[in-house]
Amino acid sequence: MGRNRLDRRHFLGAAAGAAGMAVGALAGCDSSPGGGEGAAHPSADTGTDVGSDTDSDAGTDLTADAERGRPGNPDWRIRSVGPPDAVQGYTDRASIRPGEEFGLHVSTTAPGFRVSAYRMGWYDGARARLVWRSDRVAGQVQGDPRMVKYTQTVRADWERTLTVRADGWPEGAYLLRLDASNGHQRYVPLIVRSKSAVGRTVLMHAPATWQAYNKWGGYNLYEGKNGSYGARSLAVSFDRPYDKNGAEKFLVHERALVVLAERLGIPLAYTTGIDVHLSPSVLRGAKAAISLGHDEYWTPEQRRHFTRARDTGTNLAFLGANTCFRRIRLEHAGGKGPVRTVVCYKTDYVGDPYLVEHRTMATTDFRVSPSADPESSMTGVLYEGFPTDAPYVVHGADHWIFEGTGVKRGDSFDHLVGVEYDRVTPGQPTPASLEIVAHSPLVCNGRDSHADSAYYTVSSGAGVFASGTMRWVEGLMAGTRENGRNHRMDARTGAFVTRTTENVLRAFAEGPAGRTRPAPKDNVRSVYGSTAT
Repeated sequence: MGRNRLDRRHFLGAAAGAAGMAVGALAGCDSSPGGGEGAAHPSADTGTDVGSDTDSDAGTDLTADAERGRPGNPDWRIRSVGPPDAVQGYTDRASIRPGEEFGLHVSTTAPGFRVSAYRMGWYDGARARLVWRSDRVAGQVQGDPRMVKYTQTVRADWERTLTVRADGWPEGAYLLRLDASNGHQRYVPLIVRSKSAVGRTVLMHAPATWQAYNKWGGYNLYEGKNGSYGARSLAVSFDRPYDKNGAEKFLVHERALVVLAERLGIPLAYTTGIDVHLSPSVLRGAKAAISLGHDEYWTPEQRRHFTRARDTGTNLAFLGANTCFRRIRLEHAGGKGPVRTVVCYKTDYVGDPYLVEHRTMATTDFRVSPSADPESSMTGVLYEGFPTDAPYVVHGADHWIFEGTGVKRGDSFDHLVGVEYDRVTPGQPTPASLEIVAHSPLVCNGRDSHADSAYYTVSSGAGVFASGTMRWVEGLMAGTRENGRNHRMDARTGAFVTRTTENVLRAFAEGPAGRTRPAPKDNVRSVYGSTAT
């Protein structure tokens, strides 16, 4: 998770103290003290309009079966990141539909570059397919970023370099790879969202969370250029590249689930949390909706639409931890157009001018006042702490989720719990008939606690599963070379997480799990007794 991950939790305690914890003191550890070859020709706008000759099906929507049967391109990985200014870029939309246009804004010290669009999936083990590649584009070094002083918001505001039309691009999660002539590369993530979720399992990507941690230009929602919390941004902009390789959050916390789901062959739909925020129709008719490994920043609208989907029969899975922890506001470019800003004042929410006319819309943690609404009423579990590293311990070995894994009660999987974790917290809002299926002892900042995986159903028949650990999606890669930092998780752990996730995805793809799988056994009291320790 890196230094930024450690720094940001330093301030959770301060946040609770300043705003007042609405859910009471947590029994475990809250925090440390203190707190993603076409012909190029001039366009009518400021960039270049780039066509495509890589995909012969331009202008058509490819079926999922046809897409899965296509050969992949294992050369999608970056070989050399190089210095920060070698090549970098961003899109002017976080998601598009097939056939729509988007702008790509690129700065590079190289004389030229190309763009390759890779769709992520299984592809018989290649894990990506080249859908489109540009001609050589002349490179230029674009201007320095500018700062919106009041909110400490960094914006690149570069000129548009390319206008790309996604003709023939199937729905899915994409990495645009920038290949500079100086030999260095960067990713730019893009979601080509589905037109309909009916009968499908929806994978909901988390660009708001990606942006919250993005320190390009020296600022994110956790710290400023000097490393201090007080100098942090209060709002972050999508009009800037992502730092590091350009797609770290997607690669670590989301890609492996995309690969697995596509390998299973279940009907899939792709979207983002931003799109769910904008319209409840994004989830209408879905068999299941999946929140991926690190999905921290939600709007109240996104949460309301997700909960409404559950209550009309859509299964939900939360395959991470710290989900729906921060309440945010999304702002459109110039008051209209695509969403380009994520606002989260956190402990300084009282200084947000928006509150003058919107008193219940404080951009702080969901669980604190005003308008406290802990995430556990939706997820079943409550975020508790950071950092930890602990074994994942099976409790309900006979649960259908673990079918075929061969586990017994008490079996453990080293390092699978971390670096953040959730737990069932008695006395806090949780759905009825909640079953704890894994109960993992841990130590966080010197305090004893537990992480929990939990399952419940609602009257619509929908089932809800929460893994309770942020390493769940990373665990899909354990024991392989697909992720450079497996936290010492081994192949046995990888096999366990993979089979368990397959069980969840297959069951949820069938429809309301409460009608096809055994009902949960309400065991919270027997696990925790009358206390939250």
